[in-house]
Amino acid sequence: MTNGMSFTAIFFFVAIVGLTLVITWWASKRTSSASDFYTAGGGLTGWQNGLAIAGDYLSAASFLGIAGAVALFGFDGFFFSIGYLVAYLVVLYIVAEPLRNLGKFTLADMITARFDSSKVRGTAALSTITIVLFYMIAQLVGAGALIQLLLGIDYWIAVLIVGVMMTTYVLFGGMTATSWVQIIKACLLMLGTVIISFLVLKEFGFSITTMFKEMETATDSGAAYLNPGLKYQNGIDTISMLIALVLGTAGLPHILMRFFTVKDAKTARSSVIWATWIVGIFYILTIFLGFGAAKFVGKEEIIAANAAGNMAAPLLAEALGGDILFSFVCAVAFATILAVVAGLVLSGASALSHDIYGQIIKKGNVTEKEQVLAARIGSITIAIISILLALGAQTLNVAFLVSLAFCIAGSANLPVIIYTIYWKRFNTAGAVTAMLTGLISALVLVAVSPNIWNPVEGKAIFVGNPLINLTNPAIISVPLGFLGGFIGTLLSKESDAKKYREVEVKANTGISVQDVSH
Repeated sequence: MTNGMSFTAIFFFVAIVGLTLVITWWASKRTSSASDFYTAGGGLTGWQNGLAIAGDYLSAASFLGIAGAVALFGFDGFFFSIGYLVAYLVVLYIVAEPLRNLGKFTLADMITARFDSSKVRGTAALSTITIVLFYMIAQLVGAGALIQLLLGIDYWIAVLIVGVMMTTYVLFGGMTATSWVQIIKACLLMLGTVIISFLVLKEFGFSITTMFKEMETATDSGAAYLNPGLKYQNGIDTISMLIALVLGTAGLPHILMRFFTVKDAKTARSSVIWATWIVGIFYILTIFLGFGAAKFVGKEEIIAANAAGNMAAPLLAEALGGDILFSFVCAVAFATILAVVAGLVLSGASALSHDIYGQIIKKGNVTEKEQVLAARIGSITIAIISILLALGAQTLNVAFLVSLAFCIAGSANLPVIIYTIYWKRFNTAGAVTAMLTGLISALVLVAVSPNIWNPVEGKAIFVGNPLINLTNPAIISVPLGFLGGFIGTLLSKESDAKKYREVEVKANTGISVQDVSH
């Protein structure tokens, strides 16, 4: 790396970090109550929350990972883009509105709107914390590798820098700071992606047809590059991965939390529509990023920088736009990681402090001041655990951790959300069984999968033969989650049909029975 470039890179890094810290300072003046801390007081508008959701959702795995996957595997890399985008339709049509109407701060709030049980709340909090930690490790390891590559500092220092930054946002600014960091990051990310896509199209004479024609011969895979099957030869495994992406999004705690930052269900719906447009445009542009990297950077160079292909987009920026664009894109990738991990810390902290401490241990008898203090302690706890785990995971290929987080979300959280809203007979036993079955089956199946076991040394964590041949077990664990909820409900005699009527009305209208005068 030349000195000139490192100066440009450092300039962009400092500028973005400075901007985010100013936002945090501004937000800290507006964060006094628990509602401010967890949900920005419910004061975001539809477009603001839509941008923030997009900022939360377009993680480094999306930006760096998908561009790299398309560059290396052509059509098969695009599966992720399709899966992530379709996932938003599930969120829009099934989850967004009822969740906003029933919940307050967390996923557990929404489920306990129907089952006021500490068992249900505790299980939901456990599932949230598990998902958050898996997701966090992947993001922190990615961040460490990125900064290590860019600024030439040690991995552990890089992880600590990101860890301290994300904790600062959450600690002082809560959801307001996190939301605005995400909004700014979403705008910067879209700007960077549009600029690179424009430069790629320019190289192909602004003709998409020419681009596809040239890509047939641009890589050593030939025409197969544009067809499925380059990476995923096992059809069932591909379907399983797509199930995790499409159904998992609707159960991700840091995405679900975003619906509580708006004033009502109508705004929640409009924010999903905004998010879907932004996310949709972004994922279409990943084709240009991937194709451009394959053609103008080349497979060898991409793999030399990072075996998983994560540096494809920054290297393409350097090839087409020089040092300045390269530094800008890397700084945006850094901001991307910061915004996503801040959202994750917040959702993990809310499960620890609001659900476990506030509602289970203190049984709801907490003052505003105690709640905010607990939230801050919860944030520090989640941050420290994830930093320690990330420091130990440097050598692992952590890409599977993100898909595992999606898999657990789809297996443990989605069945409970859907049953709570739509099934009259559903009861407490069913809710606990569904969450535990989904959570445990996903973890056990991953523990015996090719991600953990491989006969070739160095390919996975342990040497040996996997018991199942699925890299993502969602095709088994998601149905098991639904089945667990179904059987658990039928085996238990309890029923709360009257409570279900209340929940049904509230989920669809936002009107609670207490609000209606008799």
